[in-house]
Amino acid sequence: MADRSDYPEFVASRGEALLLTAYLLTRDWATAEDLLQEALVKTWRAWPRLTESPDAYVRKVVVTTYISWWRRWGGERPSDDLPERMDGLDAYRGYDDRDAIWRAVGRLPRRQRAVLVLRYYEGLTCAEAAEILGCTEGTVKSQTSKALAKLRADDSIVPVPVIEGA
Repeated sequence: MADRSDYPEFVASRGEALLLTAYLLTRDWATAEDLLQEALVKTWRAWPRLTESPDAYVRKVVVTTYISWWRRWGGERPSDDLPERMDGLDAYRGYDDRDAIWRAVGRLPRRQRAVLVLRYYEGLTCAEAAEILGCTEGTVKSQTSKALAKLRADDSIVPVPVIEGA
């Protein structure tokens, strides 16, 4: 097996500088990390053969990998035209809707939020929720009413259109 014992030390000492080089090329930290990772994997394979200036070798691998990525992909191109919507139901619409609802619930006052969670998520009765909250059933009902009114008025929750025949 080839000797790569000094490779971790090299990555630890030069990784930050190489990441900066990758960032300056890509202008995006996540893409720079991916680029550097790919370059370091390529360098790992060649490490036993490197006798002089591994820093220059890795930097060259970073640059050539970057160029080959952009040659293959070409990058994103902004457009004023949005793609057409799919016919039928969006498979991810439900996730978006639930996220919007939970964010809106999170903006409610704590007591109203607690009432909604106990009543609708946990499925408790008014009496059970009142016992947990240490209040009357009337308070649970009024807090539920106020919370639902706030949710109905929240502009971030968009009603789902009814699709005929679906």
